[in-house]
Amino acid sequence: MPGINIYRSSGENELFREVTPERMAQEAAGEKQPDAASAVVTLDPARRGQRMDGFGASFTDSAAYLIHQVLDESKREEVMVKLFDAERGIGLSVLRNPMGASDYARSIYSYNDLPEGESDPEMAKFSIAHDEEDIIPLLQTALKLNPAVKLMASPWSAPGWMKSSGSMLGGQLKPEYYAAYAEYFVRYIQAFRQHGLDICAVTPQNESLYEPLHYPSMRMPASVQAEFIRDHLKPAFVRAGIDTKILCYDHNWDRPDYPLEVLEAAPDAVDGVAWHWYGGKPAAQSQVLEAAPGKEVHFTEGSGGEWIPPFEQAFSNVIRTGIEILRNHSRSFVLWNMALDEHNGPTVPGFGRSTCRGIVQVNQATGELTYTLDYYALAHFSKVIRPGAMRIDSDCADLDIRTAAFENPDGSLGIVLFNDGEETCRVALNWPDGEELEFAISGKEAISVLRR
Repeated sequence: MPGINIYRSSGENELFREVTPERMAQEAAGEKQPDAASAVVTLDPARRGQRMDGFGASFTDSAAYLIHQVLDESKREEVMVKLFDAERGIGLSVLRNPMGASDYARSIYSYNDLPEGESDPEMAKFSIAHDEEDIIPLLQTALKLNPAVKLMASPWSAPGWMKSSGSMLGGQLKPEYYAAYAEYFVRYIQAFRQHGLDICAVTPQNESLYEPLHYPSMRMPASVQAEFIRDHLKPAFVRAGIDTKILCYDHNWDRPDYPLEVLEAAPDAVDGVAWHWYGGKPAAQSQVLEAAPGKEVHFTEGSGGEWIPPFEQAFSNVIRTGIEILRNHSRSFVLWNMALDEHNGPTVPGFGRSTCRGIVQVNQATGELTYTLDYYALAHFSKVIRPGAMRIDSDCADLDIRTAAFENPDGSLGIVLFNDGEETCRVALNWPDGEELEFAISGKEAISVLRR
């Protein structure tokens, strides 16, 4: 039989461990299981879906500070390897970073902050000096560890002087500054390129329909976003020779009407749609793709947090939802903060109590580094589904057995399976060449298989 790597979760302290096929058989034989397989999973490489960019999270200001400044050198090197190296770590390959401050930043800042009453439409005072301290060095390290890493960027707000609120908190972009805001994106992409960092895609605004006043935000209705992309952002990219993709929306599944309106008004200027998981169902991704075939689908933010109890419910939620995101055509699966501290921060001043969870936790008081359940959940995907992989069809009549399968660029096959039921199930995984892998999968357990 060809070489097989199998990774399974089997409890709170073993969320991701490698086992051999022989060990899987022994473990299954040691349990009282039916003699015949009770669920059959069949792969069909002839039926293909999207090509993957990969999996990842965000180097927010808070996350970058914790990893770059709070961790000592040895732990910083350790965590970067475990995050990005495909062999020694889990090989994350997509990073979606805030353009300026988000809710997870130590201060409120943009790349062109000015005293009240001043403006700078020519971007003479534009600077990414803030990101050069922590964020850019970590991005460069990630790219060295994994050359397949792709970078996305999303602003939480335009600079305050461009907005109706006069600050980065709330308000809308003033029409007289649409062109200046487009130039802001151009300068950002050019500045990062000078550091050897290419921005693969941008969104015009994070969560365009949400306007909190305790952290940077900017309301951008669909009609405004379409006009901004079509008449300003895309033309500015063309003039500057920039081929960075433009993804619209960047918000929850519950409002597919928003991206549909943008795509109808600016079809040639928009490359795809970005989605979050805080409302609605993943099927919205397929609904919009069906109406706008050929556009890319990306999942750009989903945070774990205290609203879903660990360990089982939270771990299961990431695996279950991740599988559905992939089965609904997404080329990426990106969680939120790469790192947070023991208080789920730092957050911007005035934010209040944070309930989010990072991929890793960096204890500011002790310097301790902890890998959270989100790290191990991402590992189930990123260790067997590599950048450039093509989704192939995977069918199972048992609706509790959820699957997502891919053919990697080297011809290997990667599949993530999750038993969403409560009882142990014996599974027969039928490979396209007629070989079969049989194993038991416990209730709420994830198993990932890489077959070379």
